[in-house]
This record gives sequence, C-alpha cells and structure tokens, in this order.
Amino acid sequence: MNITYLRENNSFKLDTDNTSYVIGIVDKEGFIGHAYYGARIPNEDVAYLMRINENPLVPSLNERDRSSFLDTFPTEFSGNNVGDYRESSIKIRDKNGASGIQLLYRAYRIIKGKPKIKGLPETFSDEANAMTLEIYVEDANLGIEGTLSYSVFNNSDAITRSIRIKNVSDDTIYLDKIMSMCLDMDDDNYRMLVLHGSWARERHIEYRKIGYGKQSVSSIRGESSHQEHPFIALVGENTTQAYGDVYGFNFVYSGNFIGQVEKNQFNSLRVVMGIHPENFAFKLVPGDEFYAPEVVMVYTNQGLGHMTRTYHDLYRNHLMRSSFLRKSRPVLINNWEATYFDFDNEKLLDIAKTAKECGIEMLVMDDGWFGNRNDDNSSLGDWWVNETKIKGGLKKLVDDVNEIGLKFGIWFEPEMISPDSRLYRQHPDWAIAIPGRIPCRSRNQYVLDITRKEVRDYVYNCLATILKSANIDYVKWDMNRQLTDISSARLEADRQGELMHRYVLALYEMQERLIAEFPNLLLENCSGGGARFDPGMLYYSPQIWCSDNTDAIERLSIQEGTALIYPLSTMGAHVSVCPNHTVGRVTPFETRGNVALAGTFGYELDVTKLSKEEKEAIPKQIATYKKFNKLIREGDYYRLASYRENNYYDCYQVVSKDKSEALITFVQVLSQPNMHSIKIKLQGLDDNKIYKISGSEESHYGETLKNAGLLIERLNGDFQSKLIHLTEQ
Repeated sequence: MNITYLRENNSFKLDTDNTSYVIGIVDKEGFIGHAYYGARIPNEDVAYLMRINENPLVPSLNERDRSSFLDTFPTEFSGNNVGDYRESSIKIRDKNGASGIQLLYRAYRIIKGKPKIKGLPETFSDEANAMTLEIYVEDANLGIEGTLSYSVFNNSDAITRSIRIKNVSDDTIYLDKIMSMCLDMDDDNYRMLVLHGSWARERHIEYRKIGYGKQSVSSIRGESSHQEHPFIALVGENTTQAYGDVYGFNFVYSGNFIGQVEKNQFNSLRVVMGIHPENFAFKLVPGDEFYAPEVVMVYTNQGLGHMTRTYHDLYRNHLMRSSFLRKSRPVLINNWEATYFDFDNEKLLDIAKTAKECGIEMLVMDDGWFGNRNDDNSSLGDWWVNETKIKGGLKKLVDDVNEIGLKFGIWFEPEMISPDSRLYRQHPDWAIAIPGRIPCRSRNQYVLDITRKEVRDYVYNCLATILKSANIDYVKWDMNRQLTDISSARLEADRQGELMHRYVLALYEMQERLIAEFPNLLLENCSGGGARFDPGMLYYSPQIWCSDNTDAIERLSIQEGTALIYPLSTMGAHVSVCPNHTVGRVTPFETRGNVALAGTFGYELDVTKLSKEEKEAIPKQIATYKKFNKLIREGDYYRLASYRENNYYDCYQVVSKDKSEALITFVQVLSQPNMHSIKIKLQGLDDNKIYKISGSEESHYGETLKNAGLLIERLNGDFQSKLIHLTEQ
C-alpha cells in the first residue's frame, strides 16, 4: 500500500499489493488524465500511455483541435458540454441556464487513513492501514471547486473513489448529474458482467458482449432494486475463476444508480458509475457542498475468484461495523411462511416450544402484529401492538418466549404508510405524492416522506418505543415497494429533484440512529427480499435477507451471484417447507439445510407441522451450522462449479485463512444416467499440506487436490447434496 507523487512527470501512483493506478496531470491547464490501471508496475513515467504526443496533441500545441483532444483524452473525471462527446461525469446549470463544466487540476494532498464522507456509508480505516490521495480541482469560470478522493488499503487490492463538489461562487447553481468515478481504458475484448433479476430471482450472473455505444445497468426505483445491481465488471475474453483480467466496480449506495460502459470509435472504453441523473437535481447555494457516494474498484489478473475474495475481505475489514460481524448469529425461526397474517400468542408460543426442542435459538415475529393488520391492505404506520392478536401486549409475549428459552425478534416496515391507517388519515401529506395526481399504489401502500424531520422522528420514535418495551434482540427492517410520484410537500419547487437522494440520506440517518441507541441489536435489512442488498446497507446491518425465494435450487443462482461480491455471512438464508411456497418444488430437507448453510442459518416454516424425521434433522443441521460457522463466516470463498453454467450440479468451497481446513458444498441438481463420478479441482489449499477427507480414510496433498482433483460420487436422485470436510493431517 502506497501513494506516491512523481514530481518529475507530474503524476500520481497508487499501489496496492498487486496493482498500480497512475494519474497524470497534462498540459498547462491541468487536465487530469488516466494513464494506467493494472498489475503492479515500478515507479516510472507511463504518461506515454495517454497518447498525448499523438494527434490531435494537447491544446497548448493545437488549440484549433481542442475538441478532438477532449473527445479522446483518457480523463479521470469527464466534463460536460465543452468538447468531450462521451459520457459526462458531471453536469451543472449556472445562473444563465448554461451547463458547460471542466474540472482542472489545482493541488493535491496525500494523507494517512481515510477521511469520512459526510452523511454516507463508506469504507473506513485507521491511519496505519490506509492512505488517501485528494486531488483538488476547479472550474474557475463557474466558481466550482471539487475534491477527487482515492484510497488504498493495507493487504487489499481494492481502491475506493469518490468526489465532493463545493459552490464557491456568488450565485446559486444546480447540480444535475454527478458520477462518483470515471475510468477510460483501451478495450481488450472485455465482456461486461452484471447481476440482473426480479423479485424471487435476484442477482443472477449475466455476461454481455460490449458493443459500440453505451450499455448500462441502473435503477430509478429509489432503491438498488431486484432488477439491476450497483455492480459491473469488465472480464477478459478467457478469464476464469482462477485466471485472467477482471475490473470490478461496486457502488456503496442504496438508491438510484447507473453503471455504464461506453465503447467509442477508437475502441476505447469509458466506465462511469454514480447516482442516476433521472429525477435528480441538487440546488447548491453559495458555500454548499455535495458529497457523492464512493465506488469500490478491484483489478486482478488472477480471475473472478480473486476479485471476489478481495471484496469479501475489504467489506469484512473496512465496511461492516456490527458487533455481530465476527460472531455466530442465533439460529432463528421466522413465522411468515408458517402463518402469514393468521397468528396469535398461542400459535407463536406453540412454534417457540417446538423450535426450542429442536435447538432453534430465536423466534422472529413477522408482519401482522400491529394496528389492524390482518392482510397487506392496512395499518402500515400504525406501529402499536394489536392486542386482539397479541393478548396481554408485546412484553408478555416476549417474556413468555424468553421463558421458553428463545430470544425474540420483530419485523418492521418503517418507510411505508397504508392509505387505510390512522396515520394516513391524520397526515396524508406525509406520503410521497404529486399534488393533484392520483398516487400510484404498490401492495396497496404509499411511501413515507422520511426526508421530513417530523416524519423521520415519528417513525423512529415508534420503533424505539417498541424496542424499549420488551427484550427484543433482532429487527428485520423491510421495504416492500419502490418509489413513485416523486414530490415532497415540504421541498421548494426548485428542490424537488433532491427528493430521491435526500430519501436515501434519511434512511441512512435513521439506521445510524437505531444502531447507536441499540448497539446490541442484530439488524437485518430486507426489501421485498433482496431489492436493497448493497454495500450501503451493509454499513448498518451485518446481514441482509437475500431473497424471498427460499427454494434450495433457485437459491443456488441467487447465492452464487450474491457471493460474487458479498461475504457469505451477509446472506440471510433459511430452510423452508416443501412444496416451496414460491415455486412449488420439493427438495430433500438435507439439501435445503446444506444450501442455507452458506448464509445466516435459520428456518422459515411451521416447525409444529414437520414430520418426525424432519424435526429430528433440525438439531443435526444446527450442529453442522455451529461446527462450520466460523469457517464459512471468516474463510476464503471459491466457486468450483456453477449449475448456472453446466445445468447439472453446483459446487463451492470455503478455506480457512490458515489453510488448515476446507468445506466443500456439492449439490447435484439433476441426476444423469450411466455416468462416472465428477472430478472437481479444488482451490485455495496449501500445496504441501496433507488433507484428510472427514468420514473416510482418504487423504491427499493440497497440490494433488488442486491439480488432479477430487472425485465426487454421483448421488441417487435429483436435488441431492453433500458436504465434504477437509482437515489438515
């Protein structure tokens, strides 16, 4: 880890363990150019890579072709409406309505550690484990100053980027667009890797050919969304899990975003990522600053697997803050698929008693406990206990559950309001809506305007009152619809474009307040399943409900895509009943347990209605979870085979940091007739260690298992699975 200013060629070099990133300051005006991002190189002048000595040359030598220069120059942060016709990184309207801007170099600072980004989730570090380069830029004509920030971390190949903008003029300006990063590079037959999906099938991996023009992923739904994900990667033509070039970009933000790759006529690629400009305009009066969220960049020439493990380690060490991060989470049972809205004390206590007998440690009461909530058509916002269901009040129920020997958790949907609620009848203007237009309903609910302090305080105080009223150890924070009708009753006309971003800032403020006041609370974020599974939310909660789809086979693709970026310990994963409530599939109880083992283990079913065999299996599954939890939570993840690719089986591996043990999960989705065993080449093992395969007399050198492979016998039937545990002999 190091950041160096190379004075002789006026450039900056950022070094991680295995990569280098080089920025050059060009010509008299101070154009900020991108020279290199790739495998680590020595400290020498690589400005030639920017091609500034080729036609059309720099403006000081060829002013007549300034536009040709700007339209080809590999810039660190692209301007707007001044000659670069590729995607701009920023757009500002001045007092005359004009929108030209070009940020030029003025000064720099290299510091130890990493400064905070005001109001936003971010990676963090102490002075011993990170360095930051701040490049100070300005557009003197507009009176705009900015700071481009780059941070590197000890023992990591990640680089983070962000920008803040300040209006130092005497006039009000409007920020209509702000990307957090821009990267120009030559195309080398890269493919674009994205994570697409929908409700119940989030984050499926897709490869796209990069053609001329623009290709992107984005969300304008007010959340990172089920449909797209704030992540893109450029992947080399022959890249595998273990070999080849990968450039990854992940946005630390939970609202509207865009990640875009543009290929131009010179076969150059421009990658930009930031807040989506749709429905965005931020008013900056003189002296105002705007902080953009950060992007985490990872380059490797060691394949997708190395990118994955780099993100996992960075997020575990420099993003997630929860006291539960390094702890085994309690095995919980959620009553949603067991009862839906049809429950009372008696039913919940029956579930709790049987769950305790099976070794489960926590009961989570899901939707339906408040207001007059008997279906999803009413009562959101009325956060008081429905004592028709919860007789004697919440404290009595929690005390009874604690008496049985289980902890207690509870579900909230704090950001929503039902038209049929006391709160809406009292405060209809608290819902986000466009005056005079019939607002769009989704799940028969509206979204609260939490950008308003009185709304935020009301919602938070409701939650805090409930949490203080009883011994509650866990909260599931849900958000079941996207934003529409973007307008706030409290924002001025020329600030309506700020609503979407202010909404995300308000969400972050509420969650920060929650974890500060209740530091021992286990918070799990959720948004109709996995619609807000992003780094921004992991800053506040150590786990996120991965998907409402708990079918073990569907979860293979969902969890593969999620684990491409995020640590296994962040994925909320449960064993549910069969036939599965989403797809109707019947899978073995053992396979459901083995697949859920890759995340935060729990149950989503009515345990009182299980067969004797299934009830007897639960303590064994929990024992397996306890045995392997530290390994899964802290170890290095390797993707060995993908059902998405081969259509028959799935296989992944977790190796301890000291390489003394490994756990392989193998799932045979479809059985094949008259076939031999499957050979899987393991990864991540120590070549010189001998590993014993638990439950057998077989043992092999790590080098043999990596190069020659491990034979896994075919299992009898579809949807079968097995765990293979290796220990150092």
